[in-house]
Amino acid sequence: MKRSFAWLAASVLATLGATPGTAADATTGADPSAVLTVDQIVERHVAARGGAEAWRQIKTMAWTGHIESGPGGIEKVPYLLLFQRPNATHFEVMAQHQKSVRIFEGSKGWKLLPAGNGLPELRDYSDEELSFARDASGLDGPLFDYKAKGVSVALAGMDHVEGREAYRLQVTLPSGQTHTDWIDAHSFLQLKYDRATRNAAGRTGIVSVYLRDYQTIKGLVMPFSIETGAAGDAATDRMIIEKIALNPTLEAGAFMKPVAPRARRNGILVNTESPPAVAPAAAH
Repeated sequence: MKRSFAWLAASVLATLGATPGTAADATTGADPSAVLTVDQIVERHVAARGGAEAWRQIKTMAWTGHIESGPGGIEKVPYLLLFQRPNATHFEVMAQHQKSVRIFEGSKGWKLLPAGNGLPELRDYSDEELSFARDASGLDGPLFDYKAKGVSVALAGMDHVEGREAYRLQVTLPSGQTHTDWIDAHSFLQLKYDRATRNAAGRTGIVSVYLRDYQTIKGLVMPFSIETGAAGDAATDRMIIEKIALNPTLEAGAFMKPVAPRARRNGILVNTESPPAVAPAAAH
């Protein structure tokens, strides 16, 4: 799982889009040759996703599924991803019988990661991770109410993404970081975005994120497949969403600092973790 937590950032930042052949394609029959302003593009994008008012009714959300990586997606690990307004996330994966957890409560973040001694190690988010988490702009992404969120958006031209004509938007986040979004010129839903990334060695690069297999849940259009990988890199990761719950009741400790285990007793970790985060009823 070399990029499992990069996946979290990608999935949180993604403004949810649609691909050809889904019900979302029928949301608008706009002429892509028409000259539109940024505000008009964003307004139609928000409407195509189900509308601002419908999204504002969502206070919590839970995704469950698995992440595929390796050649042909041979490695599959389960995950749980929770959202809570205004900007809290809880992400956990179970790989090789070891759980990794990342929690952002809106201003502080923590990660509980496997360590060499067999006991998970608790660390605070780095300054870079905190900046990234704050830029995520909550569960409806940076384009919703973008001006109020301190986000600026500029139209940078027209492109084609996997055969679809798309508006290319340059998005500048509150931290000053930028990424590029491609909005389908017919459905006004996001097809792809690129963002800058940095690996453990400090090397920078560009990661492309594609949103596919969109389905409609209670009027909201959301992806069930999100694929990411560095430009020119044949090795990609794919987040497959199996179930989405809207407004599930989450445990009070879901976004609190986790408790790191301090010892093993008879081969069992003690003081292992904070209370279970959620057991959401499937909404799909």
